[in-house]
Amino acid sequence: QGCVDHPIVLTEAVCNPLYSRQMMSELLFECYQVPKVSYGIDSLYSFYHNRRQNWPCSGLVISSGYQCTHILPVLEGRLDAKNCKRINLGGCQAAVYLQRLLQLKYPGHFAAITLSRMEEILHEHSYIAEDYIEELQKWRSPEYYENNMHKMQLPFSNKLLGSTLTSEEKQERRQQQLRRLQELNARRREEKLQLDQERLDRLLYVQELLEDGQMDQFHKALVELNMDSAEELQSYINKLSLSVEQTKQKILQAEVNIEVDVVDSKPETPDLDPLGSEQSLEDVESINEFEPLFAEEQPEVEKPVAAVQPVFNLAEYHQLFLGTERIRAPEIVFQPSLIGEDQAGIAETMQYVLERYPKEQQAILVQNVFLTGGNTMYPGLKARVQKELLEMRPFQSSFQVHLASSPVLDAWYGARDWAVEYMTREEGWITRKDYEEKGGEYLKEHCASNVYVPIRLPKQAPRTTEALAPSRVLTSSTGNPCEQA
Repeated sequence: QGCVDHPIVLTEAVCNPLYSRQMMSELLFECYQVPKVSYGIDSLYSFYHNRRQNWPCSGLVISSGYQCTHILPVLEGRLDAKNCKRINLGGCQAAVYLQRLLQLKYPGHFAAITLSRMEEILHEHSYIAEDYIEELQKWRSPEYYENNMHKMQLPFSNKLLGSTLTSEEKQERRQQQLRRLQELNARRREEKLQLDQERLDRLLYVQELLEDGQMDQFHKALVELNMDSAEELQSYINKLSLSVEQTKQKILQAEVNIEVDVVDSKPETPDLDPLGSEQSLEDVESINEFEPLFAEEQPEVEKPVAAVQPVFNLAEYHQLFLGTERIRAPEIVFQPSLIGEDQAGIAETMQYVLERYPKEQQAILVQNVFLTGGNTMYPGLKARVQKELLEMRPFQSSFQVHLASSPVLDAWYGARDWAVEYMTREEGWITRKDYEEKGGEYLKEHCASNVYVPIRLPKQAPRTTEALAPSRVLTSSTGNPCEQA
């Protein structure tokens, strides 16, 4: 229909800038033709929803959400905006911190440790330690670690490559590997033959020097070869000649084996590495395994090889073991220094806010310390806040800490309750007439709203007054001296 014909209840940030509210009001009234609008704070709506008959209308609201944490003092049902404080830490920073911890602990599963999984771990496995240092001491015990350590299974594929191959494919792959190793062995023999032939030629050249009677050059060559006599030279020549003949015979025999092997069919062989390159460790280790098969003309039909089943559970290598990370990640709202932030935690900020009030008002505020927001759902948070209050409050003073019945949804429930109760009233509603008369930044206060601080611009003096000011001074100077004084 091009418009919204019913009132709107909208949440906004604590101490929301007037320009942001002005833009939203302009959108709602000008574009959607809304009849009336009310602005409120989500945590105060939650406080309004959870308020019982015996609860005081004053209290200290601790709202911790995804991005930040607020400490909001409420006096006689209205927000005291001058003493509100914000901590720029929430559930998002805790999830990022936990992600970094686990990625450092398990570098092999770097890609699997995602931010969404870390949020899941925070919701299901993390808790707030009542005494952080004492809890860390407990985790040093192996028994305590085994009893309280949680395991999280990461997704993985349990299919092995060998189990998907048929017996024919396995046999063909084994034959290809055998041919590759035969060619590698032949290439090494050729390299060895070349080196032995070069050394034999060198020794024969030295022997020719002896036969030609060039004794000086002969003795000099013997020294270079690290030999003492002609008999030793002859012995080395005989050994090298025998080695060269044996290598030639092995090369000829290997060529015959390869020819016999490829008479029927010539399967595709993988590309060989260039000469002189380093061989893979798998090929080097497999040579000894296939060495007895090199001399055979035709390898016999091999028996089907059973798939090798691992002796270990593959799932155990895709598990995250959650130990002290369960308490370290959510602890940052109390100790921001754990992630390098130079901010105060919840306890220090709460004490700072309370000290801005006289003792009578402090006693009223601590009678209703209210926890709300999704980041307050950790087990043990209420006990931790009670412990911090017990340390900062005077001896034998009383205080009460309450947790929202549904920290995530109570803000919506509170806004719904307020809208139903105040639907027929004028309190808290901004009508289109108010918008046109007082501007888009205008706000009508109510029990869950911000405090409205109107813009006060300094009035500038008109230019005509500034121009006439010197003439007035000159005119008055001609009068009575007493009047000048």
